[in-house]
Amino acid sequence: MKLPDLKTIAGLCLLFFAFAVAQPAHAQDKADMLKNSTPEQRAKMQTGMMKTKLQLDTTQVVKVQAINLAAAQKMDPILKSDGGKLAKLRQMRDIENTRDKELKKVLTDDQYKKYEAAKEEMKEKMKERMQDYKNSKS
Repeated sequence: MKLPDLKTIAGLCLLFFAFAVAQPAHAQDKADMLKNSTPEQRAKMQTGMMKTKLQLDTTQVVKVQAINLAAAQKMDPILKSDGGKLAKLRQMRDIENTRDKELKKVLTDDQYKKYEAAKEEMKEKMKERMQDYKNSKS
C-alpha cells in the first residue's frame, strides 16, 4: 500500500487554511500545486486565506505574512531532503509549533481560537482522506 509522499502531506499541513476554505478541486491538482510552489507562493496563499478566514487587519497581515514565509522557508529544505520520514515529520511539527507561538502573539484571542478550530478541522479531513485512501486500496 503506497501512502502519499511526505512533501504532499507537509504541504497540506502548510496550506490547511487554503484547503479548509478554498473552493473544491481535485486532490491531484492540489498535490501538484504544492509540489510546484515556492515557499513564497505557499506563504502568500496561506496568508491570503488567513486574512479572509480570520478577518486580519492590515498590520496583522504584514506580520502573519512574515511568520508564514519564515515557516515555509524553514520547511522547504526539509521537504527536499532525503532524511527519514519520521525525522522529517518531527522537524516539520517543530516548525509548525514555533509558527503557532508566533501567530498567537499577533492574533486576537478570538482569531486564534478560529485558527485552532480550522487546524483541527483540517486534521480531521486529512485523517478521513487517509482512511478513504487505505480503504480504496484494500
